[in-house]
Amino acid sequence: MSAIRITKENFINEVVNSEKPVLLDFWASWCGPCRMVAPVLEEIADERTDIKVGKVNVDEEGELAAQFGIMSIPTLVVMKGGKITGQAVGARPKAQILGLL
Repeated sequence: MSAIRITKENFINEVVNSEKPVLLDFWASWCGPCRMVAPVLEEIADERTDIKVGKVNVDEEGELAAQFGIMSIPTLVVMKGGKITGQAVGARPKAQILGLL
């Protein structure tokens, strides 16, 4: 399963009400480190059926980015049961990303 585009319209349904943990990637198309992390996140989304990977474009979804207090991108946020359980700022290798889960 590939990463899901998260918007303010589908946030409650896809993230807050998700039965699986959700790994959110706050990113932008102009961000070099974001582009480095993107293929790793797609790989994780394909390999791990026990989690959901969501991508939040901060340029299009400024309201969601503000809600999470995103100051730097990429920012990865792990949510379980609608609550934040992990967070990391900056590009990370796959093992560190999986460690957040």
